[in-house]
Amino acid sequence: MMNTMRRGRMLAVASVMTAALGVTAACSSGGETPATGSSSSSAAEKITLTLQTFGGGTNFGYKAAVAKWNSEHPNVQVKYNNLTDSFENVYWPQMLQWLQSGTGAGDVVGIDEGGMGLAKARPQFWTELGQYGLDSRKADFPAWKWENGLTADGKLFALGTDVGGMSVCYRTDLFKKAGLPTDRDKVSQLWSGGWDDFVKVGKQFQSKVKDAKFIDSVNTIYNVVLSQEAAKNGNVTYFDKNQQLIVDKNPAVKNAFDFTQRISKEGLTAKLQNFTDPWNTGFVKSQFATLGCPGWMLGVVSGTAGDQFKGKWDVATVPGASGNWGGSWLAVPKQSKHPKEAAELASYLTSPEAQLLAFKEGGNLPSTLPAQDSPDLQSATNEYFSGAPIGKIFGPSIKSLQPIFLGEKHAQVKAAVEQVIIGMDQGAVPYDQAWQKFVEAGQKAAG
Repeated sequence: MMNTMRRGRMLAVASVMTAALGVTAACSSGGETPATGSSSSSAAEKITLTLQTFGGGTNFGYKAAVAKWNSEHPNVQVKYNNLTDSFENVYWPQMLQWLQSGTGAGDVVGIDEGGMGLAKARPQFWTELGQYGLDSRKADFPAWKWENGLTADGKLFALGTDVGGMSVCYRTDLFKKAGLPTDRDKVSQLWSGGWDDFVKVGKQFQSKVKDAKFIDSVNTIYNVVLSQEAAKNGNVTYFDKNQQLIVDKNPAVKNAFDFTQRISKEGLTAKLQNFTDPWNTGFVKSQFATLGCPGWMLGVVSGTAGDQFKGKWDVATVPGASGNWGGSWLAVPKQSKHPKEAAELASYLTSPEAQLLAFKEGGNLPSTLPAQDSPDLQSATNEYFSGAPIGKIFGPSIKSLQPIFLGEKHAQVKAAVEQVIIGMDQGAVPYDQAWQKFVEAGQKAAG
């Protein structure tokens, strides 16, 4: 799923959040660990495993999966803590502090793609999952998803949860108010020519609707466009595959920045920052009509906007191409007192069965190949999003998603540069200075 902040501020944020989150590592205990994650624990005493994740709305979509686990494992219960909406600004800095200190991390923890470069380079933080037989899961995953769960020395430390996939979520009632089509096929056709068409539709919307903006935030659209542009430029963003910073050289970054500045100058955004309280409020107060929606964002929208907006949201194809924004992994910190059971839990939560439960709950697109091939996914609809056939919308694209290389310090750089584009959109950074400040922020964050 999403973000990070520059290293220079990590410890300061982490120390503040320690008290705020008040989360400590939980105990866990004996049992077998089949690769499928099925029940086989023979623990003599009851134990509790702590699962820590992040994200807004339905986040990882694990409510049903955890309930099923707990019903089938009376002696190995799971305490599920979704700690925060924000990966890069809160969760990851805090998690790094816990991992470095050797205490505080859960038994199983989620890691967004933006943190995987750093996680892979720190094998000392993680339990090696191959010792519990989880290397037998390799055939379940696309090669890139599996390989990103290997440490720099080739040991399995994390299993994939979801993948990105891309769409545009839109408010049908606000489109109707603007005199625009509301049918998802007709809406998709509005911007079938690409992002220029999207801007044209935004201007039409804005000319008719004065109490809402067309787009939620610059950084949401920025990430959608960046994922597409990266696919055209070697599947890299801020770092090349030799870990060299290319924030000022990569056309993908500059193109995404330029488009973001364009929509800001056109006055199409609600000037919000995603995964913040004002952004959450923006859903409830109908402050915007569209946002870029990777599969996992569907659960964020429904969980944040709430039942009162059920049937007022729908899903259309994204301008330009699909793109791959997001996706996460589960890992077992070495500090877990019961890594065997934690490994079993991680395997279960990333199994095709549990991934389909997460897909049903929050729209998180499965990364396992059996789940992607499942009729349950291919025929799936989402009632919250006006019955949208999300299996047909996302299904054809997820198998062809290309991995984007994210450097070890990707999350820090991402957080830093996005603060500049948000400042630009909100008027704190002059448009004519924004690119230079963007580059400088990235360079500083990369060290």
